[in-house]
Amino acid sequence: MEKKIHKAIILGVVPLLLYAVMLSVSPLMEPDEGRYSSIPSAMNKAGDYVTLRLKEAVYFEKPPLSYWATALAFKVFGENEFSSRLFAGLCAWGLILLVHRMGCYFHDGRTGLYAAAVLGTFLFHAAVGRINILDMPLAFFVCLAIWSGFRYLDEDRRPRGRLYHLYLFSALAFLTKGLIGVVFPFGVLAVWLILSKRWLDPLRLISPVGMLLFTAVAAPWLILVQTAHPDFSHFFFIQEHFLRYATRMHNRYQPIYFYLPIILAGTLPWCAFLPQAIRGYRKRATDLFGAGEKRLLLVWVGLILVFFSISSSKLIPYIAPIFPPIALWVGHIFRVYEASFSPRDGGAGAWPLDRVPIAFQSLVFTAVLLGPPFLKVNRIAPAEWWPWVVVPLALQMLILWLPQYVRRKTGGGWFMTIYLLFALFLASVIFPVSRYLTPFKSAYPLSQAIMAHVPPDEDLYQFGTRLYGIDLYTGLRTPLVDDFGEVGYGSEQLPTVEKERYFLTSETFFPLVRQRGYLYCATEGDDKLARLKTEIPGAKILWQNERYHLLLLQDAGRGESPRRLRNHSPSPREKSGL
Repeated sequence: MEKKIHKAIILGVVPLLLYAVMLSVSPLMEPDEGRYSSIPSAMNKAGDYVTLRLKEAVYFEKPPLSYWATALAFKVFGENEFSSRLFAGLCAWGLILLVHRMGCYFHDGRTGLYAAAVLGTFLFHAAVGRINILDMPLAFFVCLAIWSGFRYLDEDRRPRGRLYHLYLFSALAFLTKGLIGVVFPFGVLAVWLILSKRWLDPLRLISPVGMLLFTAVAAPWLILVQTAHPDFSHFFFIQEHFLRYATRMHNRYQPIYFYLPIILAGTLPWCAFLPQAIRGYRKRATDLFGAGEKRLLLVWVGLILVFFSISSSKLIPYIAPIFPPIALWVGHIFRVYEASFSPRDGGAGAWPLDRVPIAFQSLVFTAVLLGPPFLKVNRIAPAEWWPWVVVPLALQMLILWLPQYVRRKTGGGWFMTIYLLFALFLASVIFPVSRYLTPFKSAYPLSQAIMAHVPPDEDLYQFGTRLYGIDLYTGLRTPLVDDFGEVGYGSEQLPTVEKERYFLTSETFFPLVRQRGYLYCATEGDDKLARLKTEIPGAKILWQNERYHLLLLQDAGRGESPRRLRNHSPSPREKSGL
């Protein structure tokens, strides 16, 4: 009975809370969530699910699968934060279930639960699995593909269905983020086979039926978009795959060791308890993992980590596929360690030095939670902040002593206590994180100001910034000035009149202000605000916070005033919750 309760909590209740129920706590964050919500919104609006568009310009950087899923969620649940993040959250939940199955296959049901609990409360997984970006869906399909191929090669009967699953999930991974969805599954499996001295087995991965299945899933979109846009292949495959990986064209270069501290931080809280567990079973360490499992997990983590470490383009979420195998390894260590507990050992097995990394972890979390009132930039008033952090701070204090207390009293429950406390910590910390990030990472506050200060039939220009969430939250199509970013390529494909209307430079924007007499404008940062005031001395700030500014650019020489703001009905996004 106890095992069934633990299984329901680890595989159902906690993931439901973290990766579904609480997805709408915070508004959409810029730029990623604004971008990845705008594209499916445009799909539904235009009824075109082949050509991806961002601010009405073609967008060829990524394939469409995640956008299709989000567009469907928008149709079912409306355009809101929950539906925007739902696909990523479900993929994060799916990986928890997959790791459970992996633990059951390699060891037993308890190992599966331990591994699932570890992954579900990894700091990295909880953070990336709750935001609308492509990395968690990619990790889900890549991990499914690797696992399907491994099961096919590891079982004596070699069921062909598992081989076809390898191709199917690789095709879905390709449709999520491109060629990397094919390189990782087949690369990991091939290297694992070679290191296992199964020299001819990589040939078993070649399947004409699998290739047909892959083509049937992935090719239709490629053919349709290539037919509509002949320059698609060069941009998508050459620029967005090979040049992005091999050059610094996107200014995302980081040192080769960039991901090592991310892995350490991403595996909190469990890496802090790991020294205690490792010391506890050190005499049995050689019996923990089978040779095939150990080799697969090392290749799985190592190949992906090396691939991204030597890349000239690095972002934190890229390494999402390595955390499931790490969770399996760590989960089994804790399972073996806790199985050695005895009601007679009391608090034995916990050396004072074991407490050091745990205390340091809590100290770091405490410092982060108490830090915002003392920052020089984006500071928040202590009276506004402390009510949000009382609960997560209390949970950090409990993590320091409650697991060991439960173990001393019951002879067990140590792992489950840590899991529940940190799951509650992750849930409770969502609120202060949202409270802190929203003013300078989300377009939501600025959008509310726009709807309050800008008449609904007036244009709003974005000067030196591109906040995609403004268009979502307000229902406007806002012209951009100077900063085009990833829509620069697509803007060049627009008709000249449309391009000049919605993609301007300073050289055309400021004369336009003087010609019309006034314009409404949103910008970001004090430097851009200063330039606007210098160019248009009559500029008036209608609203601002520490990051964003809403202005009425009024040419003092013209003497014209905008029409007074009148009451207006809510936009479609307001009605739907965005």
